[in-house]
Amino acid sequence: MAQKIVAGNWKMNLKLDEAIRLVEVLKINHIESDVRVVLFPPSVYIDTLSHRLDDHIELGVQNFHAEAKGAYTGELAINQIKSVGANIGLIGHSERRAYFAETNDILKLKVDAAVSQEFQFIFCCGEPLMIREAGEELDFVKMQLEESLFHLSKDEMLDRIIAYEPVWAIGTGKTASAEQAESMHRAIRTWLHEKYDEETAQSVSLLYGGSCNHENARELFSCPNVDGGLIGVASLKSEVFCEIIKSY
Repeated sequence: MAQKIVAGNWKMNLKLDEAIRLVEVLKINHIESDVRVVLFPPSVYIDTLSHRLDDHIELGVQNFHAEAKGAYTGELAINQIKSVGANIGLIGHSERRAYFAETNDILKLKVDAAVSQEFQFIFCCGEPLMIREAGEELDFVKMQLEESLFHLSKDEMLDRIIAYEPVWAIGTGKTASAEQAESMHRAIRTWLHEKYDEETAQSVSLLYGGSCNHENARELFSCPNVDGGLIGVASLKSEVFCEIIKSY
């Protein structure tokens, strides 16, 4: 059965003192449940925050390099990330694809690096507005998955995490309707079944990302194939983020 997950992607926001205050409030307000909670702060904060969080909240990294080491100025290797307390990373976020020219081939290398180094990840996929308006969103997202993720074996795919983030709904205030979100999540689950089997399909957590907040989380999370959310701006306020977690 797919795990319920609520993840917060802070992107390039918050100063260190603000980040510390946020996690301290999260610790106080977070109610223990079967929902897995993961924070993706700016990487320079991971070591400090790892000493302040309890076992109920995990830390992840927003980006990492596919190589284990080398002359890649400004990049982070998986073993470095693990050494400061993070156990999971984002792969394929739309902003990395758009602003840093991360292609499906590059993302495939990151997937392989994570698998080989036993590093968990959330694989992000989603379509831009013009693809949605052309009615080609299913073909577009399926291509992203096939070219970067679906080369994994069944054993490697079990219990993975995929986040569907319609690009037109990220940071815009627009949100896919519950029907739109469920339609894409159901399609992804179907593709997993066709590529692998029902066991694999049901083990993969499918998250919705794209202006999910405390006002719409309950409706989105009630969809049969939505297993949680990858939260952006709403994760920057501890009280709001806690309300989203409690939406399950």
